[in-house]
Amino acid sequence: MPTTLTPVISAHWDEERAWTLESYRRHGGWEGMRRALAMDPADVVTAVKDAGLRGRGGAGFPTGMKWGFLPAPDGGPRYLVVNADESEPGTCKDIPTMLASPQLLVEGVAITSYAIGCRHAFIYVRGEVLHVYRRLLRAVEEAYAAGLLGEDVMGSGYSLDVTVHAGAGAYICGEETALLDSLEGLRGQPRLKPPFPAVAGLYARPTVVNNVESIASVPGILRGGASWFTSMGTERSAGHGLFSLSGHVTRPGQYEAPLGITLRELLDMAGGVREGHTLKFWTPGGSSTPIFTAEHLDVPLDYESVGKAGSMLGTRALQVFDETVSVVRAVTRWTEFYKHESCGKCTPCREGTYWLVQVLRRFEAGRGTDDDIQLLLDLCGNILGRAFCALGDGATSPITSAIQYFREEFEAGTHTPADVLFPPERSSRFAYTPRRAPELVGAHR
Repeated sequence: MPTTLTPVISAHWDEERAWTLESYRRHGGWEGMRRALAMDPADVVTAVKDAGLRGRGGAGFPTGMKWGFLPAPDGGPRYLVVNADESEPGTCKDIPTMLASPQLLVEGVAITSYAIGCRHAFIYVRGEVLHVYRRLLRAVEEAYAAGLLGEDVMGSGYSLDVTVHAGAGAYICGEETALLDSLEGLRGQPRLKPPFPAVAGLYARPTVVNNVESIASVPGILRGGASWFTSMGTERSAGHGLFSLSGHVTRPGQYEAPLGITLRELLDMAGGVREGHTLKFWTPGGSSTPIFTAEHLDVPLDYESVGKAGSMLGTRALQVFDETVSVVRAVTRWTEFYKHESCGKCTPCREGTYWLVQVLRRFEAGRGTDDDIQLLLDLCGNILGRAFCALGDGATSPITSAIQYFREEFEAGTHTPADVLFPPERSSRFAYTPRRAPELVGAHR
C-alpha cells in the first residue's frame, strides 16, 4: 500500500475562497453533472455501482446498490436526503468538506438526484454549525443563479430544487429514519424498519439517504470514471476516504488517502505520536467502534480488514491516545455522551446507558468492585442487539473492547481513582487547569 495521500475531495481546500462557484469551476467543477445529463439516469447508477463506492457515513453499504433499491416510478415524488448531521465523537470530515468545498457537495446532490429521478433534494445539517449552514445556503444560491439548479438545469430539461435544513442538534438524528422524522417536523426518533426509506421515507415516499462524503465522491466518479476510482483502495473497499486524526498526534488533521492504508502509515505522515510518548489505544471509526491497540497498527483500514480484526471502519475517526490516558476515564466520557444523547424510545438504551455510566463512574473514582466488571459486561449484553437502533449497540462497543484489552485498569479501579493512576495534566496537549468540584466552589466565603 503506498504511503501517499490521494487528495480528491480535499484537493483545493487551501485555495483562496475555495468555497465559491468561480473557484470550483476553475478545477472542472460541475463537469460531472454535465456528463451525467448526457447519460441515461440508469447508466449513472451503473457507473457508481461499477466504481464500488461504499457509504462513507459508517455502515459502508454500496451506494449504487442503495440507489437501486428504489421502486419503479409511480408518478409521485421521490427524494434525496443528505445526512450532514455529523456528530460522532472524533469525526470531523464532513464539516470541513462543506466549509471548503460546498459546491462539490451540491454537484453531487444534483448528479445523484438526476440518477434516482428526484426533483427535490434536502441537505440536513447540524444547527450548531451556523457557519456551515450559511456557507451551504450561499453555495446553493450561487448554483441557482448560474442555472445549475432550479428549472431546466444546464438546458437539459431536468429540474431540481435543493433545500438546506438546519437541525436542532441531536446525535440521534444521525440515524437516517430519526433524521427523516426531524425533517418532517417531528421529534427525532428512529422508525421501525421495514418499511425502509427506499420504500417509504420522507413524507412516506421513496427516499435515498446518503452521507456528505458519499455524495461528494460522486462528481469525481463521473469525471474520472469507475476505473479511476477503483485504482485506489482495495478490491472490496475501493476509492479514497478522509481519515480524521486527532488526539496525541504530532500533526492532527484530515488525511485523504486510499482505503486500505494503515494507521502506522498515517502516523508516519502525521509526525507520529507526540514526542516522548507511545501509542496505547485508538479508535478506527469513532467512539462507537471497538477500540484498537498498538498491536493493530498494521491493520489495513478498509471495511473487511477492520471488521476481521474485531472493530468497524465507521467514519474513519482515528482518535489516538498515548500511555498517559486512562482507558476507564475515556470510556466513561464516551458513555456519558451516549447516555445524554439517547432519545429514550427504547428501554435497553434509555436505562442501559444510565446504569453503564453509574458503574463506570465507580471505577473512575476507585470505588468499583470485582463484581462490577461482570456487571458491565452483563449490561452491555442486555443492550447489544436489543436496542431500537445502533446507538445502543455503539455505546457498548468501547466498553467491551476496553475490558478485553485493559481489564487490569478496571481491576485497579476497585481501589485507586483514575486521576491518581493517570493524572490528567500528563495527558493534556495544552495547559491543564484542574476543575474544582461544584460543592467546593465558593466554600472559602
